[in-house]
Amino acid sequence: MNRMQAKKRLILLELNEINFDLVNRYLSKFPGRFLGFEKLVANKSIHTSSEGVYEELEPWIQWASVHTGKSYAEHKLFRLGDVVGSKVPQFFEQLEMAGVSIGGISPMNAENRLKKASYFIPDPWTKTPTDNSWWSRRLGTAIAQAVNDNAQSKITKNSALCILLGLIRFAKFRHYSLYLKLVFQSIGASWRRALVLDLLLHDLHITFFKDKNPQFSTLFLNAGAHIQHHYFHNSQFISAESGFKNPEWYISPKLDPFSEMMEVYDCIIEEYLVKDDYEIIIATGLSQRPYDRVKYYYRLKDHAVFLRKIGINFLEIYPRMTRDFLVTFESIDDAVKAQNILSGLRIAEKSEPLFGEIENRGDNLFVTLTYPDEILVSDTINSSSIKLEMLQEVAFVAIKNGMHQSKGFAFFTSGIAKLCPANGSHVKELYSTVINYFDIEGAKLSRVV
Repeated sequence: MNRMQAKKRLILLELNEINFDLVNRYLSKFPGRFLGFEKLVANKSIHTSSEGVYEELEPWIQWASVHTGKSYAEHKLFRLGDVVGSKVPQFFEQLEMAGVSIGGISPMNAENRLKKASYFIPDPWTKTPTDNSWWSRRLGTAIAQAVNDNAQSKITKNSALCILLGLIRFAKFRHYSLYLKLVFQSIGASWRRALVLDLLLHDLHITFFKDKNPQFSTLFLNAGAHIQHHYFHNSQFISAESGFKNPEWYISPKLDPFSEMMEVYDCIIEEYLVKDDYEIIIATGLSQRPYDRVKYYYRLKDHAVFLRKIGINFLEIYPRMTRDFLVTFESIDDAVKAQNILSGLRIAEKSEPLFGEIENRGDNLFVTLTYPDEILVSDTINSSSIKLEMLQEVAFVAIKNGMHQSKGFAFFTSGIAKLCPANGSHVKELYSTVINYFDIEGAKLSRVV
């Protein structure tokens, strides 16, 4: 048996943006209700830090730091999907080159450069190949479509069928009642659909991890981040202190999606902690705190149709998370023309631009729909002599409830705890913990691109 085979396997569970300060308040008030979380917080833990500039506090930046061992200033991966085609080394391919077998389910802003992945399904927003197995290809495509169109509650027949087949094949019997409860209560409750997806990704990961037996595997879960961004103020602890409450037309004050998230994640966490034949790191990358003003989020219903209506010629459109999208063009001139059109769009009699963030990258634009106010039926825009009713072009996503903060959280089982970074370390140091666990000497070279 070689050194790699003698080591226990390692899982990195990426619980995106979860605020464990708030989790601990639920644990204190409801002892014995969330046993998985109680077991987790009893392990070795640290706070992590990240960038000090708010615009650089984005999960796709911090998770790229975890995967590369570099801060944003070092890896320069500013947008979701920027890792594709970059030359920044990730621990995935570095470990594989050292003989470690690798699996990954939805690691955020990670490019699949593996020669022979045990399994790999990219996150729903990053255009990189799966491991090319039948289930990975089908579920990867279906999940990407469902996630990107979640704001409109729109899922294609093919995607619905693939996800249904995935549930039949991978959903664990012990989770059936939880799936059924979430599905039957999901009408008008997008957070429950997100929780169904995370539970399915967990069941899929557990199956692949058991059957494919990789030495290192990652799983990224995002429903908690979604819930905090959109429903933080429905938490009994947050609303009581902030005085800010979501309107009843948005969500009933009797509902607490954060508590529902804890119920699902508690089940997931407990299943990972019940065995001792692998080590596990559970980290959040960064976290969120309650937002202190009213801000509306909208997403274009059909990006291509909208751009054609306002007279923009383009090659491809790649929707990203929530309000963001990437547009490619035949030429730099076409990109400049499109930028001028988009930057000039206003709702009639309003000064706030619709697209307040447009990054020109030569022959492509990264665009964010930043308009912060409620869009009314009477709101119109005029472009190239075309009058558009803006509410017909967008889907309401949410009222912003949570904002990013640098503080993150990380937990370590006993066999890897001795390698954890110092408390307060930049989140990039989790990379070293993973690399050092497998004794990869060449990892230090990755610090230089």
